[in-house]
Amino acid sequence: MATTYSPEFKADLIAKMLPPQSRPVLELARESGVPKDTLYCWRGKALAGGSPPAETRSRPAQDWPPKARFQAVLETAAMNAEQTAAYCRRRGLYPEQLAQWRTACEQATSPPTPPARHALEEAKAQRARIRELERELQRKNAALAETAALLALKKNVWSAPVVQVPSARC
Repeated sequence: MATTYSPEFKADLIAKMLPPQSRPVLELARESGVPKDTLYCWRGKALAGGSPPAETRSRPAQDWPPKARFQAVLETAAMNAEQTAAYCRRRGLYPEQLAQWRTACEQATSPPTPPARHALEEAKAQRARIRELERELQRKNAALAETAALLALKKNVWSAPVVQVPSARC
């Protein structure tokens, strides 16, 4: 008697057998009650349908090398949303990660944009403000030095001994 399993149940078990989870087939067979031979068959078909590249098989998606990321973007370029989701499940990716990689590839191939006029004007205003603040700092340093010198002179004048001049009486 052949037992039929729902596609969701089958997909769930296949996902558990493949990276990133990579759970042992015997353990899943005990948990689910599905014969181990059936699980091996499902896993083999899933891997034959497109196994992840060796360089990305055991890595989290954020650690994929740029070449593998670009390859994933190229492979999914002509896929619809459903096919892309299946691809992501097979490879242990999130569709959002793939979208970010696609955006990064597009930005890398687009010509650099000229700096905005607003940014140039803002930089010019900041340079002028810096010059103004530097001049003000120099002026205040000079005033402070002058005040310190005057205080030192004043201290010397008041601390000098008073010399009495003998008065001449005639």
